[in-house]
Amino acid sequence: MEYEDRRTIATPEGVQLALPLAGIGTRFLSTLIDVLIGGSAALIVVLFAYAVGGEVAGTIALAAAFLVFYVGYHVVFEVAGGGRTIGRRAAGLRVVTDSGAPVGLRASLIRNVLRILEGIALMYFPAMIAIIATKNNQRLGDLAAGTLVVREVTAPMPHQVAPLPQIPPAQYQSWDITGISDTEVTAIRTFLERRWGFAPGPRAALAAELAGRLRPRVPGVRAGLGDEQFLEYLAAAKSRGIHPQ
Repeated sequence: MEYEDRRTIATPEGVQLALPLAGIGTRFLSTLIDVLIGGSAALIVVLFAYAVGGEVAGTIALAAAFLVFYVGYHVVFEVAGGGRTIGRRAAGLRVVTDSGAPVGLRASLIRNVLRILEGIALMYFPAMIAIIATKNNQRLGDLAAGTLVVREVTAPMPHQVAPLPQIPPAQYQSWDITGISDTEVTAIRTFLERRWGFAPGPRAALAAELAGRLRPRVPGVRAGLGDEQFLEYLAAAKSRGIHPQ
């Protein structure tokens, strides 16, 4: 069973980001891959310790390997690997905060220490129930850490462009666009056509930079217009040669 819920987040720049949430199926697949990788590595370490140091060394190695591969492995990949372990990368998933930002050390430690309770101790039953029952498909560790597991969004190929939306002239009829050069319009169009190939963070930052530089030079723009929406309207106005009346 898979859940295609989405979490919509409003960025400070006024851009709405839709994060597709991962469900039980893909999360189970990514966990299985990670367990196989970590378990195999841990088994090799433990067997080597038993062979070299005997039972005491093997027992110590078993405890250490559990912490390293069951907790440390996830923390390292989540903090340094963009929220993706090897298993999540293979399943097309990543961990982010509930605001869409990258996961920090504290949040990663919380969610993965609680993984011991949810996973090994209780066989992931509380985790599965929580994913089904919660609004944002979060297990208990996610709820405590304020994190989400989301699907990677497949962007168009770099050579593909998206057509600009059709905007009624009444939306920008009163704008004075004489202060915007043709070179700047070309930059706007390039961004709008290829924005779907950017990750959400860089896309919002680039839109904010363009809009912040150009908005003060366009009298007549109404307040509250989002950055990308402003750029869409401006491109449409320049294409029609609209001037204030």
